[in-house]
Amino acid sequence: VFQKWVNREISNFDYLIQLNTMAGRTYNDLAQYPVFPWILRDYTSEELDLNNPAVFRDLSKPIGVVNEKNAKTVKEKYMSFFRYENFEDPLGMIDKFHYGTHYSNAAGVMHYLIRVEPFTTLHIQLQSGRFDCADRQFHSIPATWQALMDNPNDVKELIPEFFYFPEFLENQNGFNLGQLQMSKEVVNDVVLPKWAHSPEDFIYKHRKALESEYVSAHLHEWIDLIFGYKQRGPAAVEALNVFY
Repeated sequence: VFQKWVNREISNFDYLIQLNTMAGRTYNDLAQYPVFPWILRDYTSEELDLNNPAVFRDLSKPIGVVNEKNAKTVKEKYMSFFRYENFEDPLGMIDKFHYGTHYSNAAGVMHYLIRVEPFTTLHIQLQSGRFDCADRQFHSIPATWQALMDNPNDVKELIPEFFYFPEFLENQNGFNLGQLQMSKEVVNDVVLPKWAHSPEDFIYKHRKALESEYVSAHLHEWIDLIFGYKQRGPAAVEALNVFY
């Protein structure tokens, strides 16, 4: 599979799906759901220029430190994380870590897929029988990216659906997802980047971005973090990539 990918005989999407499968990730387990990278960082321009490297996320860094400002906080937390995380560890059994949460977990999958069943029902069960507060829901792609940039504790990567499944961006079932506290805006369909004119257009351009020359040249750097040698040990510490 690797050689086929290097020779460009299979797409980046197919290679990532196969890597996830080899790593034991599956659509049948929300706790081990396939994980895909955030690949763009431009969610505000009117047009998306895939020939401009500046529109892409730095794939060599974990999502928690793509914003350079967060790197200092994350390093400090690692050096003195008991103070930061209020951890009780009298026996000294817990290894130090940069992030107390994870880039892929069941709650994150339900977060993204809240508008489609069975994830809607699973989300409601997780929230003790009701929808979570509207401000915490997945309601806007630009706002979700901005939250990642502002908050080093938010480290969710993406799921494969962002590259092929426009329906998850629409509230086709008409669920009452509440309204945002500040703007009073009703949460309905997911707010798209300005450069996307419809959910289908978003998926088309996002998939095109995944298969772009820039991502093809740098995707291995992200794979090293998630599936490769930067997952643990000194390489993970140096890459600010140690998870609880």
